[in-house]
Amino acid sequence: MRKTFLLSLLLTAFSATLLYAQKFNTPDELNQLRRYQDSLKKLGYQMINNENDVERKNANYTFIRTLVSALKVSNSYAYNFDSLKTLSILRSPDNKFRIFSWFVMNEDGSYRFYGTLQMNTGNKLQLYPLEDYSAFLKNPEDSVTDNRKWYGAEYYKIIPVTGSNPYYVLLGWKGHTVKSTKKVIDVLSFKGGKPQFGMPVFAGNKKICNRVIFEYNRQASMLLRFVPELNLIVFDHLSPPDDKLKTQPETYGPDLTYDGYKLLNGKWQYKDNLDMRNVPNPTDADIADPKIQAVKDRKSVPRRN
Repeated sequence: MRKTFLLSLLLTAFSATLLYAQKFNTPDELNQLRRYQDSLKKLGYQMINNENDVERKNANYTFIRTLVSALKVSNSYAYNFDSLKTLSILRSPDNKFRIFSWFVMNEDGSYRFYGTLQMNTGNKLQLYPLEDYSAFLKNPEDSVTDNRKWYGAEYYKIIPVTGSNPYYVLLGWKGHTVKSTKKVIDVLSFKGGKPQFGMPVFAGNKKICNRVIFEYNRQASMLLRFVPELNLIVFDHLSPPDDKLKTQPETYGPDLTYDGYKLLNGKWQYKDNLDMRNVPNPTDADIADPKIQAVKDRKSVPRRN
């Protein structure tokens, strides 16, 4: 099973490499995209670092319009926007799409997330804007939504799951309030060619969830990463410092034990008390926690633990 899964990943990556190699930008397109990228860098800096809440949000609105204009340039999908460090840009391993996601901190220390999904359609631009609907989702772990009711997050890993009902698992940092932080394991699939978020594929603790959400103390750091060698999503087990605080997730933190979700027959089965001695150490930067990604052009970045 493991060899088959690894072979599938290699074939997917090889096919994506061939597809991507067929795309290129003309000198004129490159000049346009570089100019847009320079503008986006300046706006991104302002929306992260400006101390004025209104100015941060104004910079973000201009950032959105500028990004859309940039993506309207022919063959924009082939341009990586490598120097943009104030947002996450992830390509799916099969190179069918890429996701842009980022956040703006509100004056009260909470966050609002923004993003867009760009399909790999050649010259024809196909975008699905991601609209953060988190505040209105009463039961996000049980919800299946479209891109207009997105459970916003800044993603740092895409995990493809093949089979009769293919989908992509997304690992993301969500922030939350001045007291607590969230991380999320979400699912992206396509129904009739349109994106859909959430799917009942996470089984454990006597229930099945459409997505998994973790909340913990803002000063703590939480491990959440994928181990491809084991088909396993591993994460810190979170617990309160005292049983009396079980109803206060803002007090939770890692307790030095680990749990996970194991991929079995297209679904993820919950596993507790994992032996981390048997879990390979990560070597790829893209599976690291977003908080440790180097961002050289930002002076003051909100903690992303």
